[in-house]
Amino acid sequence: MDRRQSQRKRKRKRAKKESSEGASAPSFISTEGASADAPSFISTEGASSFISPEPTRQGDDRYDVFLSFRGSDTRNEFADHLYHGLFDKGTVPIWVFRDDNIPIGEKFSSQLLNAIAQSKISIPIISENYASSKWCLRELFHIMDRKKSTSHIVLPIFYKVDPADVRHLLGKFGKAFHSHKKRFDEKDIKEGQQALIEVSYLHGWVSEKIANGHEGELVKKVIKSVLNKLRPDFQLDVTKHLVGIRDDVMKIRKWVDTPASDARMIGIYGMGGIGKTTLAKAIYNELSNDFEHRSFLPDIREKAHRNDIHYLQNQLIKEILQIESQVWTCDDGISLIKHRFKGKKVLILLDDIDHRDQLYFLARESSWFTPGSIIIVTTENKAILDQSEFRVDYEHKVNKLDEAHSLLLFSRHAFRDDRFPQDFEGFSHIIVSTTDGHPLALKVIGSYLYGKRNLKVWQDVQMELGKEPHEDVQKILGISYGALKDEHQEIFLDIACFLIGEVSKFAIYMWEDCGFCASRGIEELKLRCLIEIDEDDKLRMHGQLRDFGRNIVNQERPSQTLCRSLLYKDAIKVLMGGKVDLVHLAD
Repeated sequence: MDRRQSQRKRKRKRAKKESSEGASAPSFISTEGASADAPSFISTEGASSFISPEPTRQGDDRYDVFLSFRGSDTRNEFADHLYHGLFDKGTVPIWVFRDDNIPIGEKFSSQLLNAIAQSKISIPIISENYASSKWCLRELFHIMDRKKSTSHIVLPIFYKVDPADVRHLLGKFGKAFHSHKKRFDEKDIKEGQQALIEVSYLHGWVSEKIANGHEGELVKKVIKSVLNKLRPDFQLDVTKHLVGIRDDVMKIRKWVDTPASDARMIGIYGMGGIGKTTLAKAIYNELSNDFEHRSFLPDIREKAHRNDIHYLQNQLIKEILQIESQVWTCDDGISLIKHRFKGKKVLILLDDIDHRDQLYFLARESSWFTPGSIIIVTTENKAILDQSEFRVDYEHKVNKLDEAHSLLLFSRHAFRDDRFPQDFEGFSHIIVSTTDGHPLALKVIGSYLYGKRNLKVWQDVQMELGKEPHEDVQKILGISYGALKDEHQEIFLDIACFLIGEVSKFAIYMWEDCGFCASRGIEELKLRCLIEIDEDDKLRMHGQLRDFGRNIVNQERPSQTLCRSLLYKDAIKVLMGGKVDLVHLAD
């Protein structure tokens, strides 16, 4: 027993020595019920920093940023400021992998290598004693090796060292390397020197040349660069079949770039389904990188009617200030927005406003916001913009698509291509002419015809659309809806009336309990562009489709509406772990 205890002592001593010598080992957070081997993952989603579970990511990238640094040089100072600066950026959820001072023994951590391999960006902080650690050199070698073979981004920071000294191993940096290399393997020396030469030639930051060495300014620059690189991952979802709006986006972008002495509002208006939200989201994405504080409030008409306006104020405050707000009255919300948003340059998209009070309580005056702020508003009712106390500086009417763009959008949905098969070209021109350039109509009828190669079906659709003139998309929506199986129609109507914004998996549980093949139904509705499921697995539906579905229920099945509404709301509560009000059910 004494001999085994002595061996364990020697192992702990050796591990401790390796740890103090090395850059660091993966950051392990030991929590009750959690494995001590789990690395620390930091999410920016929320009011304050927190340790979150391992993120679920598509593809190979599980982390946004991997930080490599020499603990004795920067752990408690610059590296710590940068680390917290990244995950405290609440506008986007940045996942950061950072090392922590945990013994890892004699073997180089496979978790550390995996973290490098699964990160989009690596930030090596090259400090005076960086090259004195074989762990740092190994990290750097793997970082530079991944850069060669993939699109991995490397953003080096030369912290109080000169890149030339890194390249040629001179000065204090070189002295630290040479004084420790006798403890390194030949492989570490060779690979480490190669990595140091390569990283020294990369464009990065030399700390002493940024704002006369003020580290706070350097942290800001690094964070801004990281957000720039990650920008495509955090943009609003815009359809890949985007047609006919690029010129409008560039025109508005050019206007935004002109100097302004106060906050400005952009008003986008037009008929339902014409593409207002798509244009507004494209503009928001184009501008988003210039704003640290951003908020997108979708479906304001629906949410305000369902939850009242103070619910929207809470959402806006949470996204801009990154605090959990509990505003119970609209007046309290105004006070908080008016006083706490000052000093913050904001980008806000208020989508689908249908009453002046919504604008009144969310963005009444330009004085509420810092000069340079941009508020984007979409509405079907131009009068709301004209009545706004916040002067609308730029108004844009979204018009119907011209014939060329209509044909292109239809083709992308009906054939998943920019060109028509020759046999269908004539039918396509006639069908497109009946939609009068309405994007939603083109999208829905094109998706309905996708995969149908029987010319008789196309002829029937053409005849149905041509029976009588129409001024809106209801008839076209009716064709697509009417072609659904009864079960899929029920699912469509349930979503339109009760389940917009609910998590799809909970709704599927309910439908399956009713004997429906719900997953198949959901896929069918998605394929026909009648519903969408967002990145949070929530059910979404265009406002025109929502109104179409509700009109069917109100006209054909009014007796079912209240009963099903109560049942679905209570079922969702149960599935999400909530409690059902039995008295409410009895009523």
